[in-house]
Amino acid sequence: MINVTVANFEAEVIEASMHTPVLVDFWATWCGPCKVIGPILEKIEAEYGGRFKLVKIDSDQEQQLAAAFGIRSIPTCVLLIGGQPVDGFMGALPEGQIKAFLDKHLPSEDELAALAEADEAQQMLAQGGEGEAADPASALEKLARAVEQAPDNDDLRFELVRQCISHGLFEQAAGALAPAMARIPVPLRFDALSQWLNALEFVGTDPRGQWPLEKFDELIGQNKRDFETRFAKSRVLIAMGEWPAALEELLEIIMRDKKWDDEAPRKTYVGLLELMTPPKPKADPAAAGKSAGGIELAGKAAVQEDPQAQLVSQYRRKLSMALN
Repeated sequence: MINVTVANFEAEVIEASMHTPVLVDFWATWCGPCKVIGPILEKIEAEYGGRFKLVKIDSDQEQQLAAAFGIRSIPTCVLLIGGQPVDGFMGALPEGQIKAFLDKHLPSEDELAALAEADEAQQMLAQGGEGEAADPASALEKLARAVEQAPDNDDLRFELVRQCISHGLFEQAAGALAPAMARIPVPLRFDALSQWLNALEFVGTDPRGQWPLEKFDELIGQNKRDFETRFAKSRVLIAMGEWPAALEELLEIIMRDKKWDDEAPRKTYVGLLELMTPPKPKADPAAAGKSAGGIELAGKAAVQEDPQAQLVSQYRRKLSMALN
């Protein structure tokens, strides 16, 4: 348990919650119920063995923090994950209700073990040619075990499928992808992986996958509406890693026939955009002028859009224009 003030709020609450959920207990020395719930929270923190971090804020001494969270009565507990408040409760709840509250949001022990295994796998893959990462099979095995331990964790499953595709393990990728593709509706990012995998499998199994680009261009030059050839060319471009060029080819089909082949070009286009979209950066308090918890900070910094994000935005606009 840590006592938090404005001085250490960013480090102990916002930054810490990027890695471990943080439960903030707003209390005061004169508050009788606060004295009841305080020891219960500390006991639960010890029992949960690192699944969350407990901090305490004296609402009388730290009125700016209390106001930022809209505290109207105490005790009030607020849970932060990823720099943002996600839930909370007021009053001195009994131990069982507090645990039920936490269990709704905290990763289970199995999931924590899975995340640790996934972190090891990512480190091995990031090392390139060093040590175990010289053969990515061991890292991918770790990642697969992590998914087995936490089958409902979409982030782990997505990363496993992505890495399998990147390393040419298409059969393993398809197997890991199957549970996500069985959902209704299929989550967009998994459909995106499926489009990527389909393109790579096409190149490996269809004779057109070995054609030079000039042959595609010759046939398309003879018939601008040869959508089969255009679509095949887009898949070859995807396999080559030339995704913007693939988007342009898909766009040519969409502009001429939005419904062709059950909208396969549009679905592939949207899937590529999803895969090209850079991950959202962690909140930069200085850039926004506030902390993620809503505390005013001195100074603001101009935010520049990532070039990759700009490219994705450009192609989203092109698709919108083609569809309207």
